[in-house]
Amino acid sequence: MKNFQSFKADKYTTQTDKFVEVEDGIYKTADPYGIHKGDIYVTSLTFELEPERYGEEEGSPEYIPQTPFEDLLDEFGVYVTDFYEELNKASETVCYQEFGSFALDDIKKLRALIGKKYYAETYEKDGKKYIRLVTE
Repeated sequence: MKNFQSFKADKYTTQTDKFVEVEDGIYKTADPYGIHKGDIYVTSLTFELEPERYGEEEGSPEYIPQTPFEDLLDEFGVYVTDFYEELNKASETVCYQEFGSFALDDIKKLRALIGKKYYAETYEKDGKKYIRLVTE
């Protein structure tokens, strides 16, 4: 995954009663799943898949592969709060996702990916195949 960019969804400017900007590109809102009773923090990012990278070979904006996407969610302590289905369906290369977390710091760490790459690569050790995650 490469070319991470901040994405300002229309809902952030049209639904200001539901989305309160707390920092550039970070909004406080109610948990869309109703799991968390308090507010959560969300941010939207765009990125492109790299078909030559491990796990991303068959991916598309409509089908974001589990590797390295699930690893990203785990590493940064975030979850998907909006899939932007229409935008992803209309796009050939750019993926649109909104990420949420109960912790503002998790969202800040995730936004540190803006302008970077995040991918999985394989390596062998003692005859076994492993995956490592790379941010560059």
